[in-house]
Amino acid sequence: MQNIRAEVMLGTSDLSADIGFFTETLGLRMDEIFPADDPAEAVFSGLGTRLRLVRGAAAGHLRVRADDPVLIAGGVTQIFSPGGTRVDIAPLAPPVITPKPQAEFIVRRLSDAAPWVVGRAGMEYRDLIPGRLGGSIIASHIRIPGAGPVPDMVHYHSVGFQLIFCYRGWVELVYEDQGPPFRLTPGACVIQPPEIRHRVLHSGDDLEVIEIGVPAEHLTTIDHETELPTAQLSPDRRWEGQRFVHARPEGAAWAPADIPGFEARDTGIAENTKGVADVRVLRRSGAGGTFTHSQNIHFTFVLSGQMRLEAGMAQDVSAGDAFVIPPGLPVAYADRSADLELLQVTLP
Repeated sequence: MQNIRAEVMLGTSDLSADIGFFTETLGLRMDEIFPADDPAEAVFSGLGTRLRLVRGAAAGHLRVRADDPVLIAGGVTQIFSPGGTRVDIAPLAPPVITPKPQAEFIVRRLSDAAPWVVGRAGMEYRDLIPGRLGGSIIASHIRIPGAGPVPDMVHYHSVGFQLIFCYRGWVELVYEDQGPPFRLTPGACVIQPPEIRHRVLHSGDDLEVIEIGVPAEHLTTIDHETELPTAQLSPDRRWEGQRFVHARPEGAAWAPADIPGFEARDTGIAENTKGVADVRVLRRSGAGGTFTHSQNIHFTFVLSGQMRLEAGMAQDVSAGDAFVIPPGLPVAYADRSADLELLQVTLP
């Protein structure tokens, strides 16, 4: 058998506390965590073993990951040894599969007081799309109160698309092949192409960002070998066809939007992902009207101001609120305040 990896699986009732125990007390290193917004599994290595902690799992057993066709032939996922030991079998490098989005009209208000959940690296997450359109996308409002170093490590995500938009405060980031660390400031955004190595270094002024990930659940892997910043500078490098983008609001051009009564600031993300996603900031301009769209996913976060969302029934939305519009639904943005700005993310 070639390219085979085995790990012991253990259950835990408190994954967050056990991460500290296994890394700080036992001296293991964390290699993977899943998902980032509300971790349910974490993988550790050291002391001659590889260990996977699974929140809520009842008992320990052995998991084998392999690319050996004999082991995974016929879709076998579970076998037992002669002595009764359970062995789960999975592909060594499972592909990133994005489920087909389930059409749904969603409004998520900041005033709903949805819980903030402590996720990866101690960051606090608020879910903006309950149900996640059938697992196709996750949208998170993430915050780090105060200021200071972020306990992060060099890592990467197995994703199809990922966006970080700075809403408030600032954050210092560093990316593979993209030069020295830089600050992401309000109104600016980056995309993190699939498996680009990166690290969060510092945050300030009560950081808040909006993060979009496709699919909703994706693996975060710690890279203990790569040092950032990397020596090489390759701004035109592509990861699975996508190029790193750092879009800033300063000096950006505005043009009429595809929604009546708005103009848009293009981030260049559609061009640099070859159409995987489009990200624009919209602001009020001229008379409004009713529109429909044909995108698989049409997500909007209210950055500032307020308006009335008319889609069958009228609903008021304001800064901090988010909504998803399904394709084909007639919608109007009415009673728009002068300071209204929207973050719009679409995936065709």
